[in-house]
Amino acid sequence: MMTTAALFSASGRHSLTAPQWLHPLLALPIAAALLLAAAAASARPAPDSFADLAEKLLPSVVNVSTTQEQMAGTSGDQELDEFFKEFFDRQGRMERPRRATSLGSGFIIDPAGYIVTNNHVIEGADEVTVRLHDDTELTAEVIGIDDKTDLALLKVDAKEPMPAVAWGDSDKTRIGDWVVAIGNPFGLGGSVTAGIVSARKRDIMAGPYDDFLQTDASINRGNSGGPMFNMDGEVIGINTAIFSPSGGSVGIGFAIPSNLARNVIAQLREYGHTRRGWLGVRIQTVNEELAEGLRLPSTEGALVANVTENGPADLAGIEQGDVVLKFDGRPVEEMRKLPRMVAETAIDKEVEVVVWRQGREVTLNVVLGELDEAAEMAALTPQEPQGTPERREGTVDLLGLALAEMSPELRERFGLDDGASGVVITEVDQAGSAAEKDLRPGDVIVEVDQEPVANPGDVDQRVSQARENGYRVVTLLVDRDGEYQWVALRIDQG
Repeated sequence: MMTTAALFSASGRHSLTAPQWLHPLLALPIAAALLLAAAAASARPAPDSFADLAEKLLPSVVNVSTTQEQMAGTSGDQELDEFFKEFFDRQGRMERPRRATSLGSGFIIDPAGYIVTNNHVIEGADEVTVRLHDDTELTAEVIGIDDKTDLALLKVDAKEPMPAVAWGDSDKTRIGDWVVAIGNPFGLGGSVTAGIVSARKRDIMAGPYDDFLQTDASINRGNSGGPMFNMDGEVIGINTAIFSPSGGSVGIGFAIPSNLARNVIAQLREYGHTRRGWLGVRIQTVNEELAEGLRLPSTEGALVANVTENGPADLAGIEQGDVVLKFDGRPVEEMRKLPRMVAETAIDKEVEVVVWRQGREVTLNVVLGELDEAAEMAALTPQEPQGTPERREGTVDLLGLALAEMSPELRERFGLDDGASGVVITEVDQAGSAAEKDLRPGDVIVEVDQEPVANPGDVDQRVSQARENGYRVVTLLVDRDGEYQWVALRIDQG
């Protein structure tokens, strides 16, 4: 649990929010010999020195500085700024612009002068200056930025070919491999540190595509945007953030893996912005209770909470309540992997998607669209379902809920949208399973076990049927203020 420590961008400009056998004795000599031979063939010993590698790579790493016009007395705090404004007015003085400066790092990926850095290093800058290893300063043009992965591409006009470095394959990087980080810590200029890869696939709640490499190589403020190299001198990561109680290195740094960055940078270079694949769904994690309620054999996959109307998923037949198990031939081992899989897939490509629906696997073909923020936020309004036994009000004691059929009075009472449909929760028994999952009056139950409901009788019938079939959990699709979420509720047996 993070208490005193915090996540910082490695430039120090702002924090990143956030947001576990061998056969018996006769086989031991043979097995040991095989293991030693394999280790000798694959493991690389610690080098006697990193000097040769550093000497080769340092000219490709640059310092990035930015300036930004600000008005004197502005602080980002509106009330404080008003105080300063009144002060200057009383003194009869004009507000004078001042220049704010930030420092970071970057590296050259093309002799023509293309340079990679972090978006947060140059964000909001009026001017960007790049200082080379020989102290030459050049004005840089921002070719494109991507705030989702915190990457940016710069371009400088070089009079002669610049020393560029090559991308490496971050997927081949193993925990324990040696790495070298080069950057501009605290504005001191090119500095080299070494360490190992401490972990892979870290999610630090910085963005939707988090997949960071973790290292104990010293990374400090000003290292943001600098490269992390493998022992072949290839870039396998872009240093971006640190975890620290003080803002200085404590041996926990994070780098964007090259296999994620390379695709983003190529798109920024070609289009000036990213072009990501778009599926058109909102998803959530499958926990153990949801897996049981959906009759899934495991917690793998991504549960579809909502489908964008006329989006790629909708047109292909993906439905609310489906669990995406495979995407384009790759298993979706956990929910957070699906957005990256989709984003990295080519627009207009037809991919095979395997979903879990009503107790069986269904294979669908989806033609991906291009991600658009407005389209991503659009959601399907559920159709008014056809109910069975009609009851305008009632209780479902097995869940600890009092329910009512949707009505104009309830819409007004709870501020429900005109398009909302389903069964309204009017009271929650604090001793029931619904209270344990924070269901509240005003929440709208849209489906029970992937079947639409229109009145309290529908809900009671679905829950009773699940209990009779021996299930301990039911799944509810709940609409709260227009946001849909699947909730697994224990069926109280008492």
